[in-house]
Amino acid sequence: MDINTLKEGRKLLTEYKYELGKLDKGYTDRSLYINISENKIDSKPVTQMMKDKFVGGKGFGLWYLWNGTTPTTKWNDPENEIIICGGPVCGITQYPGSGKSLVCSISPMTNIPIDSNVGGYFGPLLKFAGWDALELQGKAEKDIIIYIDGNKGVITIEEAPLEAIDSHVLAEQLTEMYADNEADKRNVSVVTAGTGAEHAKMGLLNFSLYDTRRKVTRFKQAGRGGIGRVFRDKKVKAIVVKFSGVKGNLNNPVDQAIINKAGIKMHKEMHNLDDKQNRMRKVGTGYSVEIMSAYDLLPVMNYQYGGHEDAKKIGPDILINNYLTQGLEDGCWYGCSMACAKTADNFELQTGPYKGQRVTVDGPEYETTAGVGSNCGIFDPRAILEINFYCDTYGIDTISFGTSTAFVMECYTRGIINKEITGGLDLKFGNFEASVELLHQMSRGEGFGVVVGQGIHQMKKIFSEEYGADPDFLFDIGMEQKGLEYSEYGSKESLAQQGGFGLTNKGPQHDEAWLIFMDMVNNQIPTFEDKAEALYYFPMFRTWFGLYGLCKLPWNDIVPEGNKYTSEPAKIPEHVQNYLDVVYGVTGKRLNTTDMVRESERVYNFQRIFNIRLGKGLRANDRVPYRSMGPVTKEEYESRQERYDGQLKEILGYDTEGKSTEEKMAVLRKHRENQYEKLIDAVYARRGWNSNGVPTLERLKDLGMDLPILVDVVKDLQ
Repeated sequence: MDINTLKEGRKLLTEYKYELGKLDKGYTDRSLYINISENKIDSKPVTQMMKDKFVGGKGFGLWYLWNGTTPTTKWNDPENEIIICGGPVCGITQYPGSGKSLVCSISPMTNIPIDSNVGGYFGPLLKFAGWDALELQGKAEKDIIIYIDGNKGVITIEEAPLEAIDSHVLAEQLTEMYADNEADKRNVSVVTAGTGAEHAKMGLLNFSLYDTRRKVTRFKQAGRGGIGRVFRDKKVKAIVVKFSGVKGNLNNPVDQAIINKAGIKMHKEMHNLDDKQNRMRKVGTGYSVEIMSAYDLLPVMNYQYGGHEDAKKIGPDILINNYLTQGLEDGCWYGCSMACAKTADNFELQTGPYKGQRVTVDGPEYETTAGVGSNCGIFDPRAILEINFYCDTYGIDTISFGTSTAFVMECYTRGIINKEITGGLDLKFGNFEASVELLHQMSRGEGFGVVVGQGIHQMKKIFSEEYGADPDFLFDIGMEQKGLEYSEYGSKESLAQQGGFGLTNKGPQHDEAWLIFMDMVNNQIPTFEDKAEALYYFPMFRTWFGLYGLCKLPWNDIVPEGNKYTSEPAKIPEHVQNYLDVVYGVTGKRLNTTDMVRESERVYNFQRIFNIRLGKGLRANDRVPYRSMGPVTKEEYESRQERYDGQLKEILGYDTEGKSTEEKMAVLRKHRENQYEKLIDAVYARRGWNSNGVPTLERLKDLGMDLPILVDVVKDLQ
């Protein structure tokens, strides 16, 4: 359908004009509020209190979400919000990974706040258009598109009945519609979901960037927690921002020179070291597949196993030599020399409504390759790329899709479900055709795909109540916690990583604490106290990226040559100093490492209390499926029998001679579950929480977060 026809189908619902304003030290000092139930658009002041206690990014998102909702708000209530905020550093062009924004909402998967970080151009362009954050509330009656013109100072809400829904089509339509010419397309960014997000709770949001070399609209994803489902439930088809005139000093920084210096140093490291270390500029995060398999950490067949002889078939060399375009600058924001946003260009689709079309596939990232690939027993790169594309355009999170599909594949293999239940789908491990058909069913809103799209937490209930499955066994093998599917790392042999998944606020997502190598490979944190310290520092430090609008990858996916000789090599101290310099350069705040952690602690404890306000956030909610701790089945134990027998003898003094596998499994399980409970105690104490996981009043006061609204929630739980 041509652009003029699409325009003719539009109906203007409201228009809002605003003064363009100017950024100062990374802030516009206002946020954009849009209520689509009332077609209301307004400006809200960003207060000094917000900047002091919440900084930006995820902090602003949680603050607005708290104030916009109530203790009884559900994900599909009109008052639930979607907040997009980049943070004060977001948008600088000198330092790699400075284009991130954070998206917050009450999650359909977990029914508590979710935050998801995302690249692409939308976050920076929103800020340059004059807004520190976008707060979206209400529900439209019909599909709408919101348009923000950051050069003219005009915002519109329009009914949009004719545009596509799937992201790769819709983003191309809207980029063409709002750009003045080809060169202007890079000044347009679009947020979309897709037809899958209309039916599956694991729906995601795509944030676009226009690739001037490929002449195609590409995407980065706010994938976790189902925010795309909220987006489509509100009948938002897209949000579009346009701003021309991007340059390196638009944040009006305090000290441009120190930002430039840090950026030049980092760019040199990227140029000189990336090929020797992780090859991010050639394969992106997909470099991890063979490493994870070698260390028994790659999820295989629903996390039963940690490696596979066919992992090399989906490893980095295969992707580099056969699929991923090389030699282009693949950053998802200006100036990112890490350039990890790889693509497979001219990829011909074999299934679904776009069969036969040649498309650009963004990825695959490691999480996608492991999730929809090895975890489902699929070791075919073409199959992974096909699923990757359809997840993106349908608006489906690849992590939740892969982990949920792996779960149903194991249930199918074990006879818990059958073809009658799956609608004829032969959901055995390795069956690409059945896996991709689940995706197409999600898009159409039919068949067993709709069931899978609700996620593992809901499927466990259905399979036990309707099909008579053992709920305890489903809990053990269902790799979800708090309602969110696990990301793609096997944590059986790393107690610290079990805590890194289980003791998060939002569910088992590795962006808070990825400690497997510190714990399991390098043995840097041997005691409970060491592990507790790591599970205090790293979640707080990584939260800090989400407050300022920074990507975590330049921090530790490239390391300085002398890093191993520093006192704390796991923290990459030289890069931490870079971040402190950049933040000072933008905002004028002189922070040290203690200040960084305290800034994050304020927001982290706020989010914990937000969970408690919504009925979660206590020790019971930090329980994890046993498969994340150890072997659930006889096959799993015996696949690593020498290791497990050795551990029983050396750690517990248990004589394994003459013992059945089941007997040994029971002893090992008791030990590992006990270890996890001890870890919880140590981590809670280090974080300043009581034994039930509630922040103490003393800790809140120490952080300056003893706000009456927070104290009222936790005072009776002390």
